Amino acid sequence: MIREFHFADWFTLGNSACGTASVMASMAALATGDAGRLIAASLLILAALVFDVLDGRVARWRQKASPFGRELDSLADVISFGVAPAALGYACGLRGLLDQIVLVYFVACGVSRLARYNITADELSGGSGKVAYFEGTPIPTSSVLVALLAIAAWTGAIGDRIWLGAIEIGGATLHPLALLYALSGSLMISRIRIPKP
Repeated sequence: MIREFHFADWFTLGNSACGTASVMASMAALATGDAGRLIAASLLILAALVFDVLDGRVARWRQKASPFGRELDSLADVISFGVAPAALGYACGLRGLLDQIVLVYFVACGVSRLARYNITADELSGGSGKVAYFEGTPIPTSSVLVALLAIAAWTGAIGDRIWLGAIEIGGATLHPLALLYALSGSLMISRIRIPKP
């Protein structure tokens, strides 16, 4: 199977490796209480973004795009820009029941957005092989949330000191900061058209 990989696919695997390492760093932060691990988790997601940009550019440069590469890219993106940012949010302090529901919603939106893209990409390209626009925000835009949480970790605004505090709704805890995840997820599954560079 490895012999069937295109050069760009190795960058995609770098994306998924960074995302997986980020999840592990978030788990280590929960186990140790070390905010440095949260910053490392954030930086790994940003490194995944670099690999994600490079895999597309390399595929176009070498003119070696494939259905396998597109599926591989989507799976890597689910890890790096869906699961890893949700794990980071949880590790930073979004641990209330309502927070967890929002984080699960965020990941589900990311998965749905990628699935929609994969089944409509050929239709949207009009046979040219190049999609003119994204429908809904691309899942890598979650790196904005990651950058925000990296700043929070850097400044010590995590755990009980997380920005905007917490509120109780029907006996369940919600950190208003979690609503940014709800917004990000909702934008991913929206019908907003964003021109593709």
